[in-house]
Amino acid sequence: MKIRAHFAEYLGTALITATVIGSGIMVQALTRDVLLQLFVNTFATVLILGLAIWLLAPISGAYFNPAVLLVAFIRRELSALHLLTFTLVQVAGAASGAILSHALFNRTLIDPSTTSRDGSWLFLSEVVATAGLIATIFIASNQGRGHNAFWLVPLWIGGAYVFTSSTSFANPAITLGRSLTDSFAGIAIASVPVFIAAQLLGAIVGHFIAEILVKRESETPEA
Repeated sequence: MKIRAHFAEYLGTALITATVIGSGIMVQALTRDVLLQLFVNTFATVLILGLAIWLLAPISGAYFNPAVLLVAFIRRELSALHLLTFTLVQVAGAASGAILSHALFNRTLIDPSTTSRDGSWLFLSEVVATAGLIATIFIASNQGRGHNAFWLVPLWIGGAYVFTSSTSFANPAITLGRSLTDSFAGIAIASVPVFIAAQLLGAIVGHFIAEILVKRESETPEA
């Protein structure tokens, strides 16, 4: 296994998680304006997400998301071993990012969220958010434009932050990481399984959307 690739997946996921949580903590301390809180959280997230993809894609593929890994595995672009090991390092990275964000703001390192995010509309939102993310990535890939992911993915995430009621978690690993923070970005652990189920369903939907819309230019060998 490539140690650098796994470290890149760990680091990228940690950085994105720390940004999502840390920017939420910062803006909550500065203003009570919920619209401004959402804007700042979204803006910071899409900037760091784009940067992480651009820098780390040549090293690991910049998956940073078990839902993306799952679809890459279904498409035979990733081996079962890499699906497992990349998922594990992403979950570890998300947990580390949550802890780091708390350390940066002198908070309890692990502070489980009490924010319940339950409701059929939130489930649907996560299906839509994840389906759109997966479709964006793999339509571009099928068109031979996968190298544009560093700006296409932030465009989708930034938009979905605002038009979905769940604010587009769209990532099982980061969803788990966000359960460790009782702040703006938090989600209660009891709400996590439903969110992850919605995200995995959305990943499958997004995969089929991409396959229906654009035929792959060529098959990619397994990692």
